[in-house]
Amino acid sequence: MKVALFIPCYVDQFFPNAAIATLQLLEKYGCDVTYPKNQTCCGQPMANSGYAHLTGGCDRNFVDNFKGFDYIVAPSGSCVLHVKDHLHDERFPEEAAKIRATTYELVTFLTDVLKVESFDASFPHKVGIHQSCHGLRGLKLAQMSELTAAPFSKPVHLLNMVSGIELIDLGRVDECCGFGGTFCVAEEAVSVKMGKDRVADHTLHGAEYITGVDMSCLMHMEGLLHRDNSAVKVIHIAEILNGGVR
Repeated sequence: MKVALFIPCYVDQFFPNAAIATLQLLEKYGCDVTYPKNQTCCGQPMANSGYAHLTGGCDRNFVDNFKGFDYIVAPSGSCVLHVKDHLHDERFPEEAAKIRATTYELVTFLTDVLKVESFDASFPHKVGIHQSCHGLRGLKLAQMSELTAAPFSKPVHLLNMVSGIELIDLGRVDECCGFGGTFCVAEEAVSVKMGKDRVADHTLHGAEYITGVDMSCLMHMEGLLHRDNSAVKVIHIAEILNGGVR
């Protein structure tokens, strides 16, 4: 299958290892991967700030870069959800509709499309999983704790295939970290307090690493950890599944 690799701006600039791990994972499982070099921002920051009507250029550029592929895969739940919910292009409405339907966050692609059953990976550490709001409530990557339906978690399902990993229990399994895109700029104090509470839950339960599907949330928590001189580290789930021993 022909897969286009969609790497969000902040991942490209600050966390290239997550992008590289995503590429390598897809190639390991037989995907013919292309990285469209003219891709830029998907428009989510503008939309989050109330300027969705100004994202037309981003939409057109996205369609120009990603039309013609079987799937589009990204290591970012929030950017994927934005594309799936908001991408439009009046020039190529059918192409835009196809892109919305075939854009996947990495974990969902691994579980639902590739149906991966094993990983050649080892990560002998205590790991806490951060359930990002976009991934949890938008992409349905896991069951929300406030619901009574049978629990499930696609990230947990994949991480349980990794040798040596110990997934820790948390007091609040799906609490927001407070990042929220531009929310962390408009409501800085609230964002920081929420982030500190989220980090404290992981630290209290012995996490050596915090992982998740959204590097944006992990970036927010990483900043708070650094300010507290904490030994706890953050790592994108793709890097764990790709097999690196830390």
